[in-house]
Amino acid sequence: MNNPFDLDDTASYQDWRRHKLSIAPKSTEDLIVEVNDPRALTPNEHAALTERIRSCNMAIYAGKMHDADTDIPRLLGEQFGLRHLDANWLAGEDGISEIRVFDNGTRQHYIPYTDRPIKWHTDGYYNPPERTIRGMILHCVRNASSGGENQLMDHELAYLLLRDEDPQHIQALMQPDAMTIPERVDDTDGVRAAQSGPVFSLDSSGNLHMRYTARTRSIEWKQDAATLAAVAALEAILASSPPHVFKARLEPGMGLLCNNILHDRSAFADDPTHPPRLLYRARYLDRISTIS
Repeated sequence: MNNPFDLDDTASYQDWRRHKLSIAPKSTEDLIVEVNDPRALTPNEHAALTERIRSCNMAIYAGKMHDADTDIPRLLGEQFGLRHLDANWLAGEDGISEIRVFDNGTRQHYIPYTDRPIKWHTDGYYNPPERTIRGMILHCVRNASSGGENQLMDHELAYLLLRDEDPQHIQALMQPDAMTIPERVDDTDGVRAAQSGPVFSLDSSGNLHMRYTARTRSIEWKQDAATLAAVAALEAILASSPPHVFKARLEPGMGLLCNNILHDRSAFADDPTHPPRLLYRARYLDRISTIS
């Protein structure tokens, strides 16, 4: 069977590469679909979002609902086969997390719940394999007074650029011990065992998955020349702002629907005279279904 992600199948890779680049979006505007109610998409709205997911693993919906209601991302996700939420211990009772600044409690110790910037990553990179995050929704209820912009990149295009530079980079980052998140022991979340795994892997259907963080703390890269060269090359690609990186600042009612693509977040500031920035984050063990 042809497999574009097999390093020995150059012909399939070149065919996939040509097609991937031919359908890749050119701007952030190409990602956006205007919708009326994300909880109940029209056939045309669903088809437009599906088309973007197929081309670049992401879409941005611009809805008209500004309610603080976690049913918005939950019911949107169900329309794309997203049903198995990763109900991590910091999420709400319904498995969806409030991404906002917490000034006290456990969450204040984790960067997503602060106003600080977050480096390039895919979500759940510290999870064990049975809790691999494949799909994600970020829904904006309120934005910040300033900042809070995301950079977005299809992980398949990151793979493409890295493989074009040197296929050995891909081989190194597919090693099962390429990236390790060390054991964590503290008073708030107890013990989290060390978790090793590849950066690039394939699921049972042959879809490419990426597990990555640009953090330099609480991460250990395999200490061989090939892995370190591959990591440096990936960092250089992301730092070079390639044309496949899109910048987006979600406004109230907007959201990101994606197959756990690469993304970051700039620092932000809330206006003390207005309600603070609030996003809902739903992380799924499912990949988005693009079967119409």
